Amino acid sequence: MSAPAPAPTSATTVATVADLRTLRRRRQALVVSGMVLVVLVAGTAALLMGAAGLTPGQAIAGAVGLGDKGDVFVIQKLRLPRIEAAVVVGVAFGLAGALFQSTLRNPLASPDILGISTGASLGAVIGVLVLGLSGMALSGLAFAGAATVALAIWLLAWRRGLHSIRFVLVGVGFAYLGSSLIAWAMARSQEHEAAAVLIWTVGSVSDVRGEQLTLVAVGTLVLCAVVAVVSRTQGPLALGDDNARALGVHVDAARVGALLLAVALVALATSAAGPIAFVALVAPAIARRLVNDGGAALVASAATGAALTLTADVIAQHGLLGVAAPVGIVTGLVGAPYLLWLLATTEKRSR
Repeated sequence: MSAPAPAPTSATTVATVADLRTLRRRRQALVVSGMVLVVLVAGTAALLMGAAGLTPGQAIAGAVGLGDKGDVFVIQKLRLPRIEAAVVVGVAFGLAGALFQSTLRNPLASPDILGISTGASLGAVIGVLVLGLSGMALSGLAFAGAATVALAIWLLAWRRGLHSIRFVLVGVGFAYLGSSLIAWAMARSQEHEAAAVLIWTVGSVSDVRGEQLTLVAVGTLVLCAVVAVVSRTQGPLALGDDNARALGVHVDAARVGALLLAVALVALATSAAGPIAFVALVAPAIARRLVNDGGAALVASAATGAALTLTADVIAQHGLLGVAAPVGIVTGLVGAPYLLWLLATTEKRSR
């Protein structure tokens, strides 16, 4: 008869936990590095491809302000701003989606589905068709639209605390309401007016540059820094409210703070580029699957959002699907099948 296995000592337990943490950090670093590599490859392709085809040497010279003036203009005024906008907006959507899904503990929690992106679109449509706004004023109204819808969802979903199922259901209702109002406004508008607001229904990074790009980039950087400070509550929240309280987390305050940051990220990105579909839904799911440590994968989600948005924009810009289109069309083609698959697998798990 064999002797029983010795009980693990405290030193063995500590060593095991340390090994798991090291493995987790390595896996996350590998995933983030892979997504950065995708961004670099897609960004290089975006610099070289186009009507004014450039060699790598011409692209590098144009990026640092040397070489032919035409090359410098194409790189610095047209291509680099579009690449930067795709990366910044992708980071914002990816991180916001991860915060929504982790905080609400629901893989379907996304600003696309919850109506927050639709609120930004509705604000922009009203700004164009009713108020005749453009530029930064229009972006400001889009931001206000997203914030207003988020506040309305909050007020209607709050019942002695913020519960994820109620928040999602109320958000879906606002998404349908906003979409209906946008369709009604466009149906009543002239053809040239409808074309002007099309960007605010599908999303594009083609015109995000200059002061607007700087504002979005700085705002996203500041919000990412704040998320890094409050991200420590995401792990306890994933364990459930009772366990989180036992660990000393103020559940309602932590949940409200995380969702406020997510709403701010979505509103900022959507006010510049419109509602780029499904990035906030798909990017966190890909990141969590790759990291596979049970956590929120916030950094990996931000990197995945950047890679997904930039790659989709390269495909959309150069007509690799047969015709040039806004980036939101391409992300929609990727995200819609994923959403159907997610709904099917979620229903199967519940059964």
